[in-house]
Amino acid sequence: MSWNKLCNKQDLQLLGTLSGGQSFRWKYNEDLKEWRGVFFKTAWKLRENEKSIEYDVIGSLLQTGRKRNNKGDITNETYFKKVLDNYFRLDCNLNEYYKEWSEKDELFKSACKQFYGIRMLNQEPVENLFSFICSQNNHISRISSMVEKLCENYGEKICNYEDTTYYAFPDVEKLAPEEVDKALRNLGFGYRAKFIQKSAAQILEWGGEKWFETLKEMKYKDAKQELIKLCGIGPKVADCICLMSLNHLESLPVDTHVYQIAAQNYLPHLRGKKSVTDKMYTEIGDHFRQLFGDKAGWAHTILFCADLKKFQTNTETEEKPKRKKKK
Repeated sequence: MSWNKLCNKQDLQLLGTLSGGQSFRWKYNEDLKEWRGVFFKTAWKLRENEKSIEYDVIGSLLQTGRKRNNKGDITNETYFKKVLDNYFRLDCNLNEYYKEWSEKDELFKSACKQFYGIRMLNQEPVENLFSFICSQNNHISRISSMVEKLCENYGEKICNYEDTTYYAFPDVEKLAPEEVDKALRNLGFGYRAKFIQKSAAQILEWGGEKWFETLKEMKYKDAKQELIKLCGIGPKVADCICLMSLNHLESLPVDTHVYQIAAQNYLPHLRGKKSVTDKMYTEIGDHFRQLFGDKAGWAHTILFCADLKKFQTNTETEEKPKRKKKK
């Protein structure tokens, strides 16, 4: 296997993009200074050097365009680079976006100096949807564990590599049978087991993965309402799916953390509320859509990362975004 250049270092920040709560299948190897993860039925490695981001393919189930050299290694650089370009939306000029958003908002202008290269992942809708069903009332380490259980029990094996077996995320057909509910409860999924099985059955009834393509073609709010028809999908999870896998980049999932950012820095009349009502949810989303435009969800993801304490001690620069103190 060999490392290949993906992009310049400033165009993609791996830390904020891969561990900011968008996807749950990336892990950082501190000893090797590299990220390992799975998407698109392929296991990957990513690392950064002084100038660029590099990638390597651990193993893949994809057949189209795949080649192997005389050592059995996967070598089709062009094909896999296109997959990564699409996943990280590298065709989008992030410098232009950052410039536009900085001109509209002083807080963003401060935050983006440290949190450069935060990409909105273009994920596969099936994995994205079921991963965020697992995310409900949960923390990241447990969500990651649940997602891996889904892959190990219902996904196709990709390869073994350095004592780790990598699995693809299961196709929706694998999660739809009624017995999946009980099996997932036995694996510790709790009430989410029903949501996963019932939603998978609904998706199959409505056309399978082709149904997601129709959602991409809809207007954002219409696509969101269709998603909410699924068992166990509320407004926040629907917004996550719209934003992260259906190209509705104006979508903005509002959780407690997003509410706190909005209340402390943009909408002071919302401070001190005990919970986020439907009216508040809409007001917060509309405010950022008016401020940042049709990619408001992406812009706010940078503010979200800047506000996470775990990133404030791990980034390379010492400059911190200015935050207002809570009263």
